[in-house]
Amino acid sequence: MTTAVDPARAHAKNKPAAVPEPPEHERAALDAAIADLGTGARAWSLLTLGQRRALLRRVHATTAAVAEEWADVASTSKGLAPGHPLRGEEWLSGPYAALVAVDAYADTLGALDAGRSPIAGVKTGTAPGGRTVVHTSPLTATDRLLLSGYSTEVWLEPGVTADAARRAAGLGQRHPSDSGGVGLVLGAGNITSIPYLDVLYELMAFNRVAILKVNPTQDALVPVFERALAPLIEPGFLRIVTGGGDVGAYLTRHPSISHVHITGSEATFRAIVPSLSVPISAELGGVSPIIIVPGQWSAADLRYQAEHVVTMRLHNSGHNCIAGQVVLLSRDWPQRADFLRELRAAYDRAPERPVWYPNSDKRMDAARDAYPDAARCGDGSRTLVLAAPDNAESLETTEYFSPVLGVVTLAGTGQEFLDAAVAHANDRLTGTLGANVLIDPATQSALGAGFERAIADLHYGTVAVNAWTAFGFLTPTATWGAYPGGTVDDAPSGIGIVHNAFLLDRVERTVVRGPFRPFPRSATSAVRGYGLSVLPKPPWFVTSRTGAAVCEGFTRFRIDGDWAKMSVVLVKAFGA
Repeated sequence: MTTAVDPARAHAKNKPAAVPEPPEHERAALDAAIADLGTGARAWSLLTLGQRRALLRRVHATTAAVAEEWADVASTSKGLAPGHPLRGEEWLSGPYAALVAVDAYADTLGALDAGRSPIAGVKTGTAPGGRTVVHTSPLTATDRLLLSGYSTEVWLEPGVTADAARRAAGLGQRHPSDSGGVGLVLGAGNITSIPYLDVLYELMAFNRVAILKVNPTQDALVPVFERALAPLIEPGFLRIVTGGGDVGAYLTRHPSISHVHITGSEATFRAIVPSLSVPISAELGGVSPIIIVPGQWSAADLRYQAEHVVTMRLHNSGHNCIAGQVVLLSRDWPQRADFLRELRAAYDRAPERPVWYPNSDKRMDAARDAYPDAARCGDGSRTLVLAAPDNAESLETTEYFSPVLGVVTLAGTGQEFLDAAVAHANDRLTGTLGANVLIDPATQSALGAGFERAIADLHYGTVAVNAWTAFGFLTPTATWGAYPGGTVDDAPSGIGIVHNAFLLDRVERTVVRGPFRPFPRSATSAVRGYGLSVLPKPPWFVTSRTGAAVCEGFTRFRIDGDWAKMSVVLVKAFGA
């Protein structure tokens, strides 16, 4: 369950800095929008679960109708011209993420309406430390094929039993007539599905209607959002507004707002909190580690996993809260030098793209000032830093939010290295949003229970094994957010979770598992049921030659379910 923290007590002595108010006519329009939402909140509380499910089916249809425009506008706004090989990113992280989430929430409402728990038929298990695990994907034959080899698990807080989880699943939809009032969603500026998904979670988890204040970087998408979400706007369940910091500040202080949710920077969070008198939840990013567990890798493994790491950094030009930033590498790994050569080569050959997010140039300059010996890669817009542990503070505590990738070497091999890397990530890196671990099947098998214990010891909201944590972001039945424990005084990655389409309570983290090797090499290297894949290089890899076409095809399949067209897309996937 998303934990919202009341800042009033914690910051009772703090006085908010003076912020100019919007002009009177803008304030009047904002007041009118919030008044409409007050009426909408009462209307939402009167809808049955069946009516809500039907409404989400309408949202699916209206979102499908604008999917192509959504992907095009998003790509163009980020400087990706028609035909650019990375435009597929905007299909996958935009309309695809929105469509699968709407469908998953509709399924949850259908189960609750029928008197069942949303996870009544979902497999559960256990994890170290007395944790219950809910196996949240794949759940259908379609997902087992399209996302072959990938899975997600939601780990609940220690002590929560499977029976208790089944009884509690549903959150606000277990008590649909209880209104959560009017919430403010301060939208993200980097990934286009985030505002859409945050609005849905407010409505589904808390019965809270929302006023969405769009980040100025996404103003071009407002007409798309308005049409995609028209079924929520028409009855007063949503209002969308634009503007700068003055509008955001006015809304956070509005007496009719009952809750604030923000996806953004810690600096923005810090600016908001002193003026708040209502609870807040937040997703604020962080510095994400990529732990490379030493093993015996083939030349193909070295190249593939180097491309994997580069994807974690260069997707969306590095403007991701979950971008991998610090590679933790064993100095005692005999293949360390070979891996670094492949990493540099992959960083160089990834397609050129703009570094578009505001102030990215300043962040890049800061990294190069801190590390003057850093390599400039590709077209010169990418920075690769090799740092010793005693010279890695800036790299490990500054979320650069741009194409800056660092490598820090630690001693040891096997369990010794893994335990040291986990401790280093927990203690030295800022944030708790996501961590990635790459390990070959033979080494994982040799570590056995020690590997699972190390995963449990990572204090991150999403942990990905042989995958990128962004897969958890894209999976609606997974959860997304910081590791539990954030407060208004100490929340480097935020407070609470989002997505969570099963509406699970008392969540600790999501664990993503993927194949160490793509097909056909994966066929001989699966471990303990994980890692077997019938698909080649994933289409979200920045080095995929057919990624744009495949990501678009995946999205269109979520719209029309046309297997004939999908079969053509799968053939293209093998050309990656």
